Amino acid sequence: MKPVIFGLSGETLTGDERAFFADAQPAGYILFKRNIADRAQLRALTDDLRSLHGRDDLLIMIDQEGGRVARMEAPVWPSFPAGAQFDRLYDLAPSSAIAAARANARAIALTLAEVGITVDALPLLDVRQDGASDIMGDRTLGADPMRVAALGRATLEGLAEGGVVGIVKHMPGHGRAMVDSHLALPVVTANLNALETDLAPFRTLNQAPIGMTAHVVYTEWDAQHPASLSPTIIGEIIRQRIGFNGLLMSDDLDMKALKGGIPELAAGVVAAGCDLALNCWGRMDDMVGIAHLLPEITDKARARLDRAMGSVTRGTDQPPIEELLATRDMLLGLVAA
Repeated sequence: MKPVIFGLSGETLTGDERAFFADAQPAGYILFKRNIADRAQLRALTDDLRSLHGRDDLLIMIDQEGGRVARMEAPVWPSFPAGAQFDRLYDLAPSSAIAAARANARAIALTLAEVGITVDALPLLDVRQDGASDIMGDRTLGADPMRVAALGRATLEGLAEGGVVGIVKHMPGHGRAMVDSHLALPVVTANLNALETDLAPFRTLNQAPIGMTAHVVYTEWDAQHPASLSPTIIGEIIRQRIGFNGLLMSDDLDMKALKGGIPELAAGVVAAGCDLALNCWGRMDDMVGIAHLLPEITDKARARLDRAMGSVTRGTDQPPIEELLATRDMLLGLVAA
């Protein structure tokens, strides 16, 4: 098995993809709008991937946050709110906000599990900071670390109850970035005391099954490398200070924050300490290069992968999604009442 998550080019596997994936044996896959038409098509695609690998617990992930980050869209699937709506409710009624976040995440998980998706890149534990780039903005769960952790925990629990594994992101915190890491490399110059605020939600939820790194430079920890490529940040900050021992993946290697060839970047993030590299765009040349450069997955990374994918078991007694959405909407409606 290669320690990488690959994207796909379209709504079905091409012949070249099928042959390459069978040979390369990536750890998992990520899906985007280009891979999605409707329920039947999406379920057939995920079933095809599982059949190809003979693994019922295959990591098949998606970014289905809600708000402006949603790959499965209405009218086929429900629309889900951005994190900021739960943050606003928390101002009025913390317990209601936690219940709403949990019901919302469980509803998301039911829509994903129905079509064979096993992992969602949620929740964001990035602590929002005034004046930072809007790339986080209303996606975040707030500006208070305790609140972010409480709503993040509810989200992880709701996903698990619906049969889907959550990912805490973006370690060790993207909330201070002044530029969008999709477009440029953010450099955070905050002092160590300030950075403790960013670490706090991740430390509280350090038992999460999967985490994702940030393509952000933190000058107090490593002025030369973004977190995804920094052995110092991964080893000393994420693994030791945060205490995270789950499966750690990089953010997307194609983001403009990183410079260099995609295969070399994949090798770089794995060498720095990420268990898996994330390569989203399904370009065959890049994927072949990655498979050539990457070593086999380590025993420790494979154990973390297996533990993460075994961390939830979808129960047969699930509430109707309409009931979950009604509960969420009733609670969110308290803000406007």
